[in-house]
Amino acid sequence: QVQLVESGGGLVQAGGSLKLACVASGSILGVAAMGWYRQVPGAQRELVATMTSSGTTNYADSVKGRFTASRDYAKNTAYLQMNSLKPEDTAVYYCKITCRAVDWALPLRDYWGQGTQVTVSS
Repeated sequence: QVQLVESGGGLVQAGGSLKLACVASGSILGVAAMGWYRQVPGAQRELVATMTSSGTTNYADSVKGRFTASRDYAKNTAYLQMNSLKPEDTAVYYCKITCRAVDWALPLRDYWGQGTQVTVSS
């Protein structure tokens, strides 16, 4: 129904930058929010940034001032510009979309991408 594909991960030195992209496709009818999360082995997935369709963007305290989330509404694409990267930013980064798909009568639900690895070396 809905597919998400992330790209842009990789290996970077501390202090460097990366930009992640997430393209959502499929039978998307209405998007409530798109967001970025990250997860390291043995830990729960944590919020990095979320963007609602009303224009509100929220960031985790750990990334405020360094990361910037943005969206291209027409293309159902989300971006995450990551600057001043730190080794503790190393994780698999996931994109999530909250939307209705296929039928307007169906409730909002979350869809996840497969994740992209970000590794920051010290």
